Amino acid sequence: MIEKVLKFIEKYHMIVKGDKVIAGISGGADSVFLLFVLLELQKRLGIDIVSVHINHGIRGAAADADEQFVRELCVRHGVESVVYHENVELIAKNRKQSLEEAGRAVRREAFEKALLKYGGTKIAMAHHQNDNAETLLMNLARGAGLKGLGGIRPVNGKVIRPLLCLSRQEIEVYLQEKGCSYCLDETNEGDEYTRNRIRHMVIPVLEEQVNKKAVRHMNEAMERILEQQEYMEVQTDEAFGKCVGLTSGGMLKIQKKEFERQHPAIQKQLVLRCLAEISGSERNISQIHVKAVLSLFRMQCGKRRDLPYGVSAVRNYEGIVLKKSREGKAENREGPDAGFSPRWLNIPGVTDIPERNLKIHCRILENTEGFSVKHVPQKNYTKWFDYDIIKNSLIVRTRQSKDSIVIDRAGKRQKLKSYFINEKIPAEERSKLLLIADSEQIIWILGYRMSSACQITEQTNRVLEIKVTEDKGYVRED
Repeated sequence: MIEKVLKFIEKYHMIVKGDKVIAGISGGADSVFLLFVLLELQKRLGIDIVSVHINHGIRGAAADADEQFVRELCVRHGVESVVYHENVELIAKNRKQSLEEAGRAVRREAFEKALLKYGGTKIAMAHHQNDNAETLLMNLARGAGLKGLGGIRPVNGKVIRPLLCLSRQEIEVYLQEKGCSYCLDETNEGDEYTRNRIRHMVIPVLEEQVNKKAVRHMNEAMERILEQQEYMEVQTDEAFGKCVGLTSGGMLKIQKKEFERQHPAIQKQLVLRCLAEISGSERNISQIHVKAVLSLFRMQCGKRRDLPYGVSAVRNYEGIVLKKSREGKAENREGPDAGFSPRWLNIPGVTDIPERNLKIHCRILENTEGFSVKHVPQKNYTKWFDYDIIKNSLIVRTRQSKDSIVIDRAGKRQKLKSYFINEKIPAEERSKLLLIADSEQIIWILGYRMSSACQITEQTNRVLEIKVTEDKGYVRED
């Protein structure tokens, strides 16, 4: 069984000689097996292993028992370990997230912290084929597009998932045969969560009454879908540049004439991309909403569709306009600058801002170029951002109602109005300040602060450098 995993690791070039692997070890069967796999690789390749365990502070004595089990397991096998204690319930409340979302975020942050502290090169997680199949079924049920049907990637930057070649049953049978103990999480036994209901009620039916290899076949299908998805993303990016424009009010315009030249498959992907851009999330957007937008192209001007996240799609003479409603009204003196037209940034490339006599230069630095945190420029008009964190296209615009910026690593936000007051920026100047943003957040107030959410770390794979220059060509360093 371990040999099967080692071949999978080799296939995707997950681990090489000299790697230092940060391994998520919860104490469950899958993570215990992952540790055994890494121990075998340690013998063969001389890799280093650091175990990371997160005590979420939710399950009381049971969580403490899991923590102790992991500590003893690591001592027994000579593995360096670190334990993080987090109050996930409080974090979820402060961030306005569900417990599941906060738990995932806390785990990700803990792995990144350990990667930086211990000089790690990879983060190994113990997802297996059943996890992947559950993800596929959840996404199918929610009406996901091609992206949601590709499942979990074996390799995503520094994150690797060596057990995606095994089912849960294969892992548990191996541990039983070897007489290896592991922890049981009682929260996985109930049916309160959607994933648990799929695990207990859907997967068994598929395996027992349809095909006993259903989980394996779903994983093989997802591998093929991932390959097709990568190709489709490239084609959609090209179509987006041809078909979509940004209005002065921050709305998206889909040009009908150019849109209808695209293949129907690209049209669907393009609409999904636009909905994600304008709403700031793709989580609750399904193919039903994509079809609703597509149907507008066959209707007369003035017809509209109301969509998730307060987004509406309206048919006009040129095509379709997507806009997001705003809660409340901004004060007139701090509203958007009507004399400035928002525009997408060319990444990589140069974006001209003739209204302000500026140019915005964007370039991407790969980790092969040897950058590190110590190289981050300390200049008002040159900033580095973690490009892998930025999921959507970037625009340069002025202030909108409800804008805020992340001000610390914990994700705390501050409204721009409060920031402007604290910085003693005159009210008449606030609407003129340029902001760089994606569909979810402000990442930089030009000349002032950048978002803490996008700061680079030692584990950053790609840096986006944004540099603002006068039109004359010299860099503003003041």
